[in-house]
Amino acid sequence: MRFPRAKHREYIVVSVGGSLIVPDGVDSEFLTSLRAIILDHVKRGFSFYIVVGGGKTARNYQQAGEQVAGDLHKEDLDWLGIHSTRLNAHLLRVLFKDVAQEKIVKNPTRGLRGNDAVIIGAGWKPGWSTDYCAVLAAKKLGAKKLVNLSNIDYVYTADPRKDPTAQKIEKIGWGDFRELIPKEWDPGLSSPFDPVAAKEADHLHLEVAIINGKKLDEFANYIEGKPFIGSVIS
Repeated sequence: MRFPRAKHREYIVVSVGGSLIVPDGVDSEFLTSLRAIILDHVKRGFSFYIVVGGGKTARNYQQAGEQVAGDLHKEDLDWLGIHSTRLNAHLLRVLFKDVAQEKIVKNPTRGLRGNDAVIIGAGWKPGWSTDYCAVLAAKKLGAKKLVNLSNIDYVYTADPRKDPTAQKIEKIGWGDFRELIPKEWDPGLSSPFDPVAAKEADHLHLEVAIINGKKLDEFANYIEGKPFIGSVIS
């Protein structure tokens, strides 16, 4: 299935948490569902830039490195994570080979033709999360919407695992959202969206939807402009 290239496509950027692809081993069931939804919507005229995280593969390599060699430099840990995202990205490129740009994109500020139905991206360099790479790709492609597929249903006022009074948030502005999250990013940060990426998304007036990747029907609903379970930051 090969779609003709368009001179310029309108893209939806999708940041796929690595834990969805590699929660322990590779989750073929998730990949089958994701592929079906993306291809179905490509047929309907949608285009996608998909950037993927490292998941359990990254953590396994990072932990192994530290177990054998002791404490590793932060940059070395970052590179292990980055190369894990690239392995996952190559897997996605193979799954979408009939409609995707031939090479994965490592640097989201260039190498984006913008005329393929699907583009697959990976991590770029130390200190840059895949969330941030996704926002930079949105800027380069002129995308207005970014979907963050993670393991949560909503953004909350606090961590619901630690605070039983935490309230779900269905819609929130960037200013209020940025008050809820840390000011700086590091590879081990637990946050619905990278603070550096959030700052840039705010500047770009980008709409970001946080959706549980285990509920891909909600992802489809968002794409189609239907009610969905998740949070919108704009």
